[in-house]
Amino acid sequence: MVIEKAGRVVETTEEGFLVDLHDWDEAVAAQLAAAEGIELDAARWEIVRFVRAHYLAYGHFPNMRVFVKAVAQVLGEEKGNSRYLHRLFPRGPLKYACKLAGLPKPPHCL
Repeated sequence: MVIEKAGRVVETTEEGFLVDLHDWDEAVAAQLAAAEGIELDAARWEIVRFVRAHYLAYGHFPNMRVFVKAVAQVLGEEKGNSRYLHRLFPRGPLKYACKLAGLPKPPHCL
């Protein structure tokens, strides 16, 4: 996948994850989403920003169960449940939220 930012190519892995999380901005996220066929509406942006902030604050990924609980604590119970997150990211909420947030692929995601 080729992503451009400020006239230069941003490096990604074979699966489309950014190699350097510092290359991320919202324009890069939009390019990543378009490549996956994902529309970044307000609900998806909220989760993408949440997972990025969580990773930057704690320096690691939560597993899916912890991720759902953290979303519930910060964004509310109606958003902190697996059904809601799977509606937003049907192919894997944590994996695709991390990808769009410019984070490395979580080690426990296929």
